[in-house]
Amino acid sequence: MATRELQLVELVDAGGAATGSCTVAEAHTAPGRLHRAYSVVLLDDLGRVLVQQRAAVKTRFALRWANACCGHPGPGEAMVDAAGLRLTEEIGVRGVTLHQAGVYQYRAEDPRTGKVEHEYDHVLVGRVAADAPLRPDPAEAADVQWLAPDRLRADLADRPDRFTPWLGGVLAVATEAAGRLPEAAALDLP
Repeated sequence: MATRELQLVELVDAGGAATGSCTVAEAHTAPGRLHRAYSVVLLDDLGRVLVQQRAAVKTRFALRWANACCGHPGPGEAMVDAAGLRLTEEIGVRGVTLHQAGVYQYRAEDPRTGKVEHEYDHVLVGRVAADAPLRPDPAEAADVQWLAPDRLRADLADRPDRFTPWLGGVLAVATEAAGRLPEAAALDLP
């Protein structure tokens, strides 16, 4: 985990144009620096959404529930390649075709650690079989589960403090893009 904090992220302006780089740790130190990230939303063939509970050792929003995986491409790294690798590393899923749904830009401070997420977050959507094996890395995810979209939406509304501050926005971007995405990747939250 500590070595991941030393990796470089790509700083961006409000329009997503690259402006430089810094370490993950620097980007997340208050007040936070706007940088490129991705959030992967995975659906199964039953229409459920995969969520993961972030590991206790995470430096930001530990033990909160989030989308399937998140991360930062290195400067100049292809978004889909970086996200595919993280899916394998974090939850053991391989070979998922990912489709870009849009961007969710946000800033959120973790009240427990004071670390800041200030991200130009590319939302990627993919689909896997309901019986696809999941092998979460305990250093990344404390737990994973498939949830029906209506239950996830109700839980987000009723208990938002259990979830990362970006999850609702990421799901909204994925849902809004449903008409533009291939049918196999479209997310339809009732």
